Amino acid sequence: MKHLLEKTIAGEPFKYDEAFSFIMAIEQETISSEVIAGILVGIQLRGITLEEIKGFRSALIQLSRPIELESQDAIDLCGTGGDGKNTFNISTTSSLVLAGMGYKVIKHGNYGVSSICGSSNVLEALGFEFTSDNIQLEKNLTKDNICFLHAPLFHPTMKKIAPIRKSLGVKTLFNCLGPLVNPAQPKYQLTGTYSLELSKFYQHILKDIRHDYRVVYGMDGYDEITLTDATRILGKHVDHTIDASNFNTQPVPSKDLFAGNSVQDAASIIRSILSGQGTEAHNKVISGNVAVAIQMFEPNNSLKDLYNETQHFLKSGHAAQILPH
Repeated sequence: MKHLLEKTIAGEPFKYDEAFSFIMAIEQETISSEVIAGILVGIQLRGITLEEIKGFRSALIQLSRPIELESQDAIDLCGTGGDGKNTFNISTTSSLVLAGMGYKVIKHGNYGVSSICGSSNVLEALGFEFTSDNIQLEKNLTKDNICFLHAPLFHPTMKKIAPIRKSLGVKTLFNCLGPLVNPAQPKYQLTGTYSLELSKFYQHILKDIRHDYRVVYGMDGYDEITLTDATRILGKHVDHTIDASNFNTQPVPSKDLFAGNSVQDAASIIRSILSGQGTEAHNKVISGNVAVAIQMFEPNNSLKDLYNETQHFLKSGHAAQILPH
């Protein structure tokens, strides 16, 4: 693998086969932690390529633990992370709200690396337990409309790389890969990205692996729909921008989206939102994300109507029923 490190230092991109072999070497433990770290940092500095993402993704999918879930009418909501904004867990909250509204969600996620609180951190704090048992996951999906696929349980390579990612403490190519390697392969996906270039890479890849999808990038740098500014939305047959005016509301101040300083702070925000006690800013942002997600299931409904429907549901407090008792 020394030649891959040399290519990285020289600023040269990997070919598909080289990207594939890098992931395989991590899994087979034939590459040192120091070389892995050097390659991860080097790729981050020069920028990842579409061909590399394809190679990395193919290897991770091949190495993933098999799972069989009824995913034909399910959606995954996730972001790459790495936008450095420290917002509350928008995708995770939106996933719980969608499930509460009757839509099937198969959420794939992990612990935070470049942020205080990833989806797995906050879900644990809320009382959810992670499992790789197919029967239990199917029961969760049937009973609660939602199940969680904690990435390290399904991707042994991600588990092996976790200590190195944690020690680096910055976004790496694995931030790019997480949303692309849900082992259940749900029919729909709503994914946020931290750069417009990455959004276009995602658009290219997701068109071949999802029935429908939306890739979003906040024009002010967010990897979520935040209504703080315009958001670019890319899909199989979609390429446009939306902002608060699409929902007949006012923009959200960015300061109102802060996640707090701990996992418990993040969990508390989610509990408040689900119980009908969310702030106006929280409810606006979740309603915007949920509306865009539902429109994939119900393309004939307008974003504005779906937004208003979600607002009404949030204020009812019924979403809290999705939490473990």
